[in-house]
Amino acid sequence: MTTIMLRGRKVVGGKAEGEAMVTRDRISGWGGIDARTGTIIETRHELCGQSFKGKVLVFPGAKGSSGWSSQFHLARLTGSAPAAMLFNEMTTKIALGAVVTRAPAVTGFDRDPLEVIETGDWVRVDGDQGIVEVTKKA
Repeated sequence: MTTIMLRGRKVVGGKAEGEAMVTRDRISGWGGIDARTGTIIETRHELCGQSFKGKVLVFPGAKGSSGWSSQFHLARLTGSAPAAMLFNEMTTKIALGAVVTRAPAVTGFDRDPLEVIETGDWVRVDGDQGIVEVTKKA
């Protein structure tokens, strides 16, 4: 079993672990996700029809309006939020979304997580220290 460590900057503290769900597409909150189920509903998104509920969501960043944070906040309230979020591009919309989701979130990595992490890998996130431990799937 191969384990890889990534270091980044804390956005939201806390610890979580789970199966990775990776996309190279930006995620839209308003109109892009069903906050009740954590399912991506944007028809042209590569993960359309899949739920991020309880997973470590690895993605480049947010797109769309300020509705992003409200949809991820609603996902948290319905128990459908990701366990943690790892992303490359920090914007005010994603920062607010990460805070209201209350899931550990890390950005500013020493290596691109989209190049290191694959869907199905097991990921441990220490948001307080900005450390991500990736155990590659078999």
